[in-house]
Amino acid sequence: QVQLVESGGGLVQAGGSLRLSCAASGRTFTTYTMGWFRQAPGEEREFVAAISWSGGTTYYTDSLKGRFTISRDNAKNTVYLQMNSLKPEDTAVYYCASRKVPVSVAPQRRETYDYWGQGTQVTVSS
Repeated sequence: QVQLVESGGGLVQAGGSLRLSCAASGRTFTTYTMGWFRQAPGEEREFVAAISWSGGTTYYTDSLKGRFTISRDNAKNTVYLQMNSLKPEDTAVYYCASRKVPVSVAPQRRETYDYWGQGTQVTVSS
């Protein structure tokens, strides 16, 4: 069993930055692929980024490459999402998720993730 708790969301002006954190419980964290998804009001939950268990391989949705960076610290059982140059359209609830499936296998498919956090709200004002 893995429990995930996100933090770091909030209100920020367009052009600003935020760093989200996701703290995981469970001693097997280091073997899990970790992902970030987001869901805007009235929209489906969409893939943002994923990272391999070692941190050596990352995937991003194309539209966010260059602005968002996923990373992890296995010693702290934590995965991060650094978000720069934020835009109002980045407003959403951001969720972290974990799975045993290797990161290279369809990282964007939310149904392949086993555990989810409760989400953290990010609001970007114009």
